[in-house]
Amino acid sequence: MAAAEAHSAHNYHPLPVVVATAEGAWMTDVEGRRYLDMLAGYSALNFGHGNPRLIAAAKAQLERVTLTSRAFHHDKFASFCAELADLCGMETVLPMNTGAEAVETAIKTARKWGYRVKGVPDGRAKIIVAADNFHGRTTTIVSFSTDPDARADFGPYTPGFTVVPYGDLAAVEAAIDDDTVAVLLEPIQGEAGVLVPPPGYLAGVRRLTAERNVLFVADEIQSGLGRTGRTFACEHEDVVPDVYVLGKALGGGVVPVSAVVSSQAVLGVFRPGEHGSTFGGNPLACAVGLEVVAMLRTGEYQERAAELGAHLHRELGALTGSGVTGIRGRGLWAGVDIDPALGTGREISERLLARGVLVKDTHGSTIRLAPPLVITKEDLDWSLDQLRSALAS
Repeated sequence: MAAAEAHSAHNYHPLPVVVATAEGAWMTDVEGRRYLDMLAGYSALNFGHGNPRLIAAAKAQLERVTLTSRAFHHDKFASFCAELADLCGMETVLPMNTGAEAVETAIKTARKWGYRVKGVPDGRAKIIVAADNFHGRTTTIVSFSTDPDARADFGPYTPGFTVVPYGDLAAVEAAIDDDTVAVLLEPIQGEAGVLVPPPGYLAGVRRLTAERNVLFVADEIQSGLGRTGRTFACEHEDVVPDVYVLGKALGGGVVPVSAVVSSQAVLGVFRPGEHGSTFGGNPLACAVGLEVVAMLRTGEYQERAAELGAHLHRELGALTGSGVTGIRGRGLWAGVDIDPALGTGREISERLLARGVLVKDTHGSTIRLAPPLVITKEDLDWSLDQLRSALAS
């Protein structure tokens, strides 16, 4: 930790633990102490650490070919795109690497679609976004962030975005005009504290965007691929957006894999040379991504997230009034507000660390719980016992 502090930029403030190995929902530090992972890499590890199916897929591909660049075809690319498109109920996939790259790709897609298809005058495309969003950390993305830590000192900022309150359908409707090309939303806001919008909000956004010829872009990077008990969080309101933005769990915690998935009418606006990525859609990424899609097709992980998630939220509800002032979430995903009199979110996280449980705080007094979907009920209950103990100490 001292060496990291001395030789790395201080853009993170990690908890004082140094992980050496991990398996399933457990991690082990360099001194041999085990910790239950209740963060799962912000949902990148939905299928657990070292998932045997994903490791086998990666090892097999490592022995064949790992990178060609998109200058050439490779034998995993077509099947990855076809299988992922089918899982999403879409037609076309544009693979990238990181979530932020996928969001940037979605922004470029919406703007190009607006100019080429909708007929918005050049340079006037507008995208509606929600306050308290977290879509990444590029200069364009932080331009429409409302988080001072993410935004301050990184200007000048990119224009073309209108920020409205999250969950306010009337505000979305009022903001749409002839130059609006997209509404970009997280179906559940993760970094903001696992904020779930009011019932009917996503369906209302879907209706408004369809009526006004505006793309509905759903950032399911954290909420998608099983986390909420469905393949996509939008499914809880029977909503299918125009564009899915995917990442994190798509790479199984093995390699960075992200993608924009949509119709040919939308992603068909691109022509060769207009957008790309050296590593986007590489053979190793496609091999792992194909296995992730195959695992999701079984429905096993969605079912586990739904069942264990219902149990998690019942147990957390019983803590209300005993140090917990608010609970939000869906599936195996919860934002837990702690009474500030008991400590900050960071302090509660450190108490849990001492008890062998790893979580992450956000926005002062909130902690986030998002264990791998492979966690057992027994381990989940043990983590909740540790939370009760941390709140009582």
